[in-house]
Amino acid sequence: MQFRVYYEDTDCGGIVYHTNYIKYCERARSELFFSHNTLPSLDTCGFVVSAIDAKFLGFAKLGDVLWVHTQVQKLGRVQILLRQRIYILPTQPPISPLPQQPTQDILQEKSCIFDALVRMGYVNVATQQPAQIPQSFVDILATLLPNS
Repeated sequence: MQFRVYYEDTDCGGIVYHTNYIKYCERARSELFFSHNTLPSLDTCGFVVSAIDAKFLGFAKLGDVLWVHTQVQKLGRVQILLRQRIYILPTQPPISPLPQQPTQDILQEKSCIFDALVRMGYVNVATQQPAQIPQSFVDILATLLPNS
């Protein structure tokens, strides 16, 4: 998922506020399901984040174009482990139209500014007990497995 950094995302110095990187990752996870014409929850069940191991490797500024790359590291019956990385995409001039989906050569290590491992469980919200991830969701998530 890509988007531009707006004034509302930044602090008084024009730098993206640190909690917004977590929001950007959440938006990318939601957008994955929206792009398949479904919500990331069914009836009384949904995904909840149980742990995030985040590394801030750089920072984004007002006007930057960011790309959130999501990859499934582990897909279990009730739990998933995602790796989400945020990259700054090159744009010329600074306020140019959003580029198309980036290629691997654009997603260089040097442009990665945020790297997180996100552990999520699928739970019945009413009972707060683990629930099996529906097959339709497994199929969507499987598209993010390496080599898929």
